[in-house]
Amino acid sequence: MPNRSSDTLFQLIKSLKKSEKRNFKLYVRRNSSTDDLKIIQLFDAIDGMDVFDESQLLKKNKGLSKQQLPNIKGHLYREILSSLRLIKNEDNIDIHLHEQLDFARILYNKGLYLQSLKTLDRIKETARASNQLSFLLQVLFFEKKIEALHITRSMQDRAEQLTREVDETNRQLQLVGNLSNLSLQLYSWYIKNGHARNMNDEASVQRFFEDRVTKIDDCSGFYERLYYYQSYCWYAFIRQDFLLYYRYAQKWVDLFEKDQFMIEIETAHYIKGMHNLLSAHFDLQNYKKFLEDLARFEEFSSSKVVSQNNNNQIQTFIYISIARINRHFIEGTFTEGRELVPGILQKLDEYQLYIDRHRVLVFYYKFASLYFGSADFESAIDFLNKIINWKVELRTDLQCYARLLHLIAHYELANYSILEYLIKSVYRFMAKMENLGIVEEEIFKFLRRSFRLAPQELKFEFESLLNKLKQLEKNPFATRAFSYLDIISWLESKIRDLPVQAVIREKFLQRGRS
Repeated sequence: MPNRSSDTLFQLIKSLKKSEKRNFKLYVRRNSSTDDLKIIQLFDAIDGMDVFDESQLLKKNKGLSKQQLPNIKGHLYREILSSLRLIKNEDNIDIHLHEQLDFARILYNKGLYLQSLKTLDRIKETARASNQLSFLLQVLFFEKKIEALHITRSMQDRAEQLTREVDETNRQLQLVGNLSNLSLQLYSWYIKNGHARNMNDEASVQRFFEDRVTKIDDCSGFYERLYYYQSYCWYAFIRQDFLLYYRYAQKWVDLFEKDQFMIEIETAHYIKGMHNLLSAHFDLQNYKKFLEDLARFEEFSSSKVVSQNNNNQIQTFIYISIARINRHFIEGTFTEGRELVPGILQKLDEYQLYIDRHRVLVFYYKFASLYFGSADFESAIDFLNKIINWKVELRTDLQCYARLLHLIAHYELANYSILEYLIKSVYRFMAKMENLGIVEEEIFKFLRRSFRLAPQELKFEFESLLNKLKQLEKNPFATRAFSYLDIISWLESKIRDLPVQAVIREKFLQRGRS
């Protein structure tokens, strides 16, 4: 991917739609006595750039000095945000509640205590209905302040009522905080390491989870259940318990289906839930359910809540693209799947400012797998090199298996002059990253031996390796390798002298598309 500009103002301006740019200029001119505003000059200059370059900016805009630039940029940044806040704020519950709370404070400062309290009552109703506990707590503290400083109501149990409400809200917030912490920490572990590598990883994650997870009976609210289900999803996924992963991904999505108004409030969480549900179907080869939920997700991607929000558009693009590639992996239609790559690459370039490196690594690995499965080993190597040469401290698992697939692709191309070096290099790297399991060791043993074998002896060695690996398919720490590399199908393709995708396609058809 091209280098991203780290300039925050540049990123903000590039994220604006045409209507938002037009609204910004109208907003600034309404609040200014002159049209010759330096912030509009700066806005237009940055908007015309493909990559932010301060020296070029100053060179082409003589009215802007280097000393002035930081202050003008800061002012422009705030003005853009202010203009955005004024449009479509009714679509965002956070912005709406903030605005109402501002109104309540204005009324209070005017000495209109009863009017302020009535506004706070309305905010409480909205906050409760939309599960916005943090706003509810802010409102309750404001109510307590008014009741403590002014004689406003004759209810004798007002203090007790407010105390109960604050205690209950605090209890819920504490539970939400604990579960969201657990969910985030498990997800962070996966982003760094991938699936559990060995018994130590498994035991460590299990202890961590069991020490922190609460009981479902304690989770009465939407957010408690959301983070509870998420925590179980990451826990199960790390341990490759795909049935448990599927069960809780389904609960995650069902939570939104039950309270559909929450889809608009927490759209990103719903999108992530659909992604995990589709991933669970893929891992379990639930082809029929996979197609049904993919169609539902694609239909959702055209809805107003997605089309009118940049973040939601980008996230649905990422996860639908991954699901579409996974469909070709299930069906064994790798050559057909390659047709998706140019369009996805174009979008990755368009969204380069907003897509994290983890997602890009995942796409590169999936592209490489598509090309490898369709026997275009040179193109597979090109994408694998992007992963290998990109120095990032995340997904060590993906970096390891990218190197192993890279090695096998060179083996397919009979690049024997570099294979001996690659075998040593990849083995050392995987050992350092603690990603050498039984399956990987057997693959390396085979590759080392293959140099000394005559062509007529290779088939027997392929069959021998296949038999060994098939015996490991139920080993929980061996299945980790199989989830990254369909090494079984590759070996079967070598034995039967068929393309890998033909072997996978045959298996798919034998399952009867169930």
